[in-house]
Amino acid sequence: MADTLLRTFLFNVRLDIAPLPSPNTPVIPSPLTDGGFQEVSGLEIELDVQEYLEGGRNDGTVRRVGRAKYQPIVLKRGMFYGESGIANRTLWVWLQSIAAGARPIPRCNGVVEVMRVSTDASEVAAVWTFDRGVPLRVRGPQLNAKTGEIAIEELHIAHEGLRLSQ
Repeated sequence: MADTLLRTFLFNVRLDIAPLPSPNTPVIPSPLTDGGFQEVSGLEIELDVQEYLEGGRNDGTVRRVGRAKYQPIVLKRGMFYGESGIANRTLWVWLQSIAAGARPIPRCNGVVEVMRVSTDASEVAAVWTFDRGVPLRVRGPQLNAKTGEIAIEELHIAHEGLRLSQ
């Protein structure tokens, strides 16, 4: 059977608040969000490679692997509002509670699933998971009365580990 390329348009994102050791932390609903994102980026790991100049070796350098660097996960989605007509504030409440001094900091664990389309259903083909994320930035929509585009909000999450799972 030949390998088939994955498509980038069919994916699901889930963010869950990690269990907290203290009952004094503000209540933030979990899951923070489940699906609904139109763009995901930052699924990358970079290793810090250090050069070591070995005495007597003039034809090259020794390269040693250092720490892994994780890029922030960037999620973009259209702003949602419920039946009440009020915008969904969950991601903003999470960031604002941390900015207001919530301790211990409510962190999130995340899952990004890429689906493959089969004849009868969509099946998960690749799963990235990240741990202990904190909101780095929440950006509201760029408002412009001339366009009529969908209001897009953006969430940047700094995290402590990224894995591609089976």
